[in-house]
Amino acid sequence: MRGAVILLVAALASCGHEEVPVPETPVFRDIVPEQTELTVARGGSVILDFSVQDPDFAFNYDASSPSFQVVLRSDGRTPEYYAVTKVEKGSAPGAYSATVTDLGIEPDYCDEVQIGLRFGAGTAGEYCIFSRSFTLKTEGTEGLIVRTGLPIIYLNTEQEVTSKEDYVSGTFRINGRGVADGLDEVTCQVKGRGNTTWAWPKKPYLVKFDKKQSLFGMPKHKRYILLANFMDRTMMRNLIAMRVSSMTGLDWTPHCRSVELVMNGKHVGNYLLIEQVRVDKDRVPVTEMTPEDVSGDALTGGYLLELDFHYDNAYQWLSPYGRSGYWAWGDNNVIPFGIKYPDEDEIKDEQVAYIKKYVDDAAAVLYGDGFKDPETGYGAWIDVDSFIDYWIVFEVMGNHELGNPGSVYMHKDRGGKLVAGPCWDFDWGILSYRTSPGARTGLINDKAIWYQRLFQDPAFRAKVKSRFEELLPKLETIPDYIEEMEKTLEKSASLNFAMWNPAEDASQNGGSIINGDENLTFSEAVARLKSIYIERLETIRTSL
Repeated sequence: MRGAVILLVAALASCGHEEVPVPETPVFRDIVPEQTELTVARGGSVILDFSVQDPDFAFNYDASSPSFQVVLRSDGRTPEYYAVTKVEKGSAPGAYSATVTDLGIEPDYCDEVQIGLRFGAGTAGEYCIFSRSFTLKTEGTEGLIVRTGLPIIYLNTEQEVTSKEDYVSGTFRINGRGVADGLDEVTCQVKGRGNTTWAWPKKPYLVKFDKKQSLFGMPKHKRYILLANFMDRTMMRNLIAMRVSSMTGLDWTPHCRSVELVMNGKHVGNYLLIEQVRVDKDRVPVTEMTPEDVSGDALTGGYLLELDFHYDNAYQWLSPYGRSGYWAWGDNNVIPFGIKYPDEDEIKDEQVAYIKKYVDDAAAVLYGDGFKDPETGYGAWIDVDSFIDYWIVFEVMGNHELGNPGSVYMHKDRGGKLVAGPCWDFDWGILSYRTSPGARTGLINDKAIWYQRLFQDPAFRAKVKSRFEELLPKLETIPDYIEEMEKTLEKSASLNFAMWNPAEDASQNGGSIINGDENLTFSEAVARLKSIYIERLETIRTSL
């Protein structure tokens, strides 16, 4: 018996020296939703199955507890329209089922959602780890919903849009989100557009519908443009320019609307939907010509001309003007004119010859000795009032492209004079002293194209001064409009600039950024824009 006790003690002593393995504490590694898409009824609930890795990791999945750890996220925010209301443990290790409930606040949504776990105590030390995304949508909803307060355009194409020349078939739909009229899905054709802007990562597009459509209350038409405004940190330079233009007496100003664009199921940011510059009774209002209009009064119009240094129109010429020492495009005293209408596949040689001769004859009179004559001078060839209003828009906006020239338009109706307009493309160097440093202290377009000669006529300068003073009360309302648009675009800007960096425009500008606000925050850029606009009004007033 004594020997047995000794053996037992020895055995116990030897066990005390062995290393007993300590169980590892389960560590949270990942959370994985099992479904890729869920549809929930309005006011109803849907089950989202998910798994947690490591399977033995313990967390608080009691939805009634203040320390409940399961959370949802969409667009970087906690969703307001739905929530996890219950979580139950599944039968398999690490498996759980979450009840996601629609809260009856938002009528429709289609969100990219993540589920995650919250860790830490208090706001300062709290952090979350989220899963990959799944789609949560309400019944009957099609397409990703982007909640910024702007209407959403859904553009789906049969293949990627990679060309400015070749159209791709697609469909187009608008969800007005309660702030604008929607549009049921219609068929369309899509291609790229732009010159420098097409080379940037955020692409602009031209949409051509199979049938005329009215978008956001605009007159029906087949063609619209989606401007990317890639380099515009404020996202409102074109909006402001079109607003200013609409305050003048110009024949037509393109209507436009800020939107969110979801293209092929992916949100690609804030865009400006705007009417394309086209001859039409509801756009550039000149008489539409036919190939038979080759003589008499019918030959005199209508025409739409573009002055652009890219010099890429099918029918174009360099119109001579001025004398040595005058501003000139390139190395010569010429202006690059191009014919936008009649269309290149319908225009006749007689029509090309007529409008070219009219423009060159007008320039000859303008630069002739009797150019000031009220009967036979430049006023017999151009609509002076339109040239004044057009100049004021460019000058107020600090747009030096009038002298470059780039995206500058003129038109001529049947039996009429040459008319300035419409305004177009106001995002490059607008309301920025970076590209037009002279705007700090004076005028920048009084020597642009024909204006250098026009301003040599004291009567013309006096008319410009009088017209500017007449428009000034309207122009002084723009700062309020800027503040209004800042509030309207704030959420959109947050999402847009999370995707796109406007400072990349330096790659297309010799390594130098264009507008000078590309590295500012949205609010800083808007404040700078408003300040420069106010300064421009005062500078113009004292310089005329």
